[in-house]
Amino acid sequence: MLKRGRLMLWGVLGCVSANFNASPTNQLGRTPSLAANPLDSLLYNTPALSPVVNKAEQYELQVIYTRIQRNAQGKPRFQQFTYRLNDKAYFNPASLVKLPIALLSLEKLNALRRQVPALSRQSIMATGVAGRCQTAVPFAAPADTSNTATLGNYIKRMLLVSDNQAYNRLYEFLGQQYIHQRLAKAGYPSVRIVRRFAPCDTAANRYTNPITFYDATGKQLYHQPAVCNPAAPKPPLGRIVKGRGYYQAGKYVPLPYDFTTANYLPLRVVDELLRYTLFPDEQGTAPSFALTDTDYAFLRKYLGSTPAESGIRRYASPDFYPAYKKYLFYGRQRSAQPQGGLRIYNIVGMSHGYLADCAYFADQQAGVEFMLSAILYVNRDRILNDGQYEYTSVGLPFLQALGQTIYQFEADHARTNLKTERNKQ
Repeated sequence: MLKRGRLMLWGVLGCVSANFNASPTNQLGRTPSLAANPLDSLLYNTPALSPVVNKAEQYELQVIYTRIQRNAQGKPRFQQFTYRLNDKAYFNPASLVKLPIALLSLEKLNALRRQVPALSRQSIMATGVAGRCQTAVPFAAPADTSNTATLGNYIKRMLLVSDNQAYNRLYEFLGQQYIHQRLAKAGYPSVRIVRRFAPCDTAANRYTNPITFYDATGKQLYHQPAVCNPAAPKPPLGRIVKGRGYYQAGKYVPLPYDFTTANYLPLRVVDELLRYTLFPDEQGTAPSFALTDTDYAFLRKYLGSTPAESGIRRYASPDFYPAYKKYLFYGRQRSAQPQGGLRIYNIVGMSHGYLADCAYFADQQAGVEFMLSAILYVNRDRILNDGQYEYTSVGLPFLQALGQTIYQFEADHARTNLKTERNKQ
């Protein structure tokens, strides 16, 4: 495991300690003091955020802001503030589910390596077919190792560009039953990850493909037969419907869209899993995943890298611009250049009008370090699958403004602390 303080990614970024303390959900209609709750104050008093905050219920807005301050030894302390956080307020998590799938995939690989030491993240992973709605990925010797079907490459693709096919392959590697048994043991019994990112029905998603691992010469290392979850997990929130209509196969259906059997992953859980991944030795009584130092370093690298930095040739395309997938600071601006000194480690989701980003910010130059997670719903006409969501006009500009607002608050606070320390000297 990582040694205590190992994840001081950008040096000691502050000297004031604070106990981890989540505030209760905040309500509209009041303007609290900055000292009492900086998140409330910044949300209410920042004009760029007002269009969404003033209609927070309509936009189903939830926000988690975690201040990170370090003592003289570099040990971090977390102080968390929340806005309208509610595990029972359903939202479609979309690609946020890729973070727990990455954690569980590495953990399962570690368990298999106790039986087959030759297995690794670089072992070639062939996926077979044994049922409806399954697709194959046959064995192929590596010509370009970054394109080879391996567990490591699938995780890279998920974290770098939110690749859906990579997620499907790892969902099948884990199996639906294993996912839920392991998450329940880790303290998340209500989380549901029950779907591929493919038009498969509920029954088909319970069946997962046979998978075989090989070395580069074609020698079989391990075979996992097709499996089936005998009983799909129960919906934790009961029946869930959204909107007033939806499109299916090009036809309009004038009924609310049913999310009852969809994936379910609360914002609180994603934020906690990201914090656990980045600070595995600072979680107190939080459950532990059986990961190694190398695993954590691997995850951190690709949570924080841009596609171009990965060295993967397919991501040299202009489609993967420098600020790709960093919504909580750059929105989706193709022309934006990453700010010098700032590194953002994050996971995002965008589907059915829901837009989410869970991120850790670290900037050594500015003395800034914090976490920020947010979800909002931008579907004014309340019709799903019509492609008429307000991602670019409302959602992404809001996330960009939110991240920049919190960043500026932290930067101002860091400058004030530095000036105070200098005056003491």
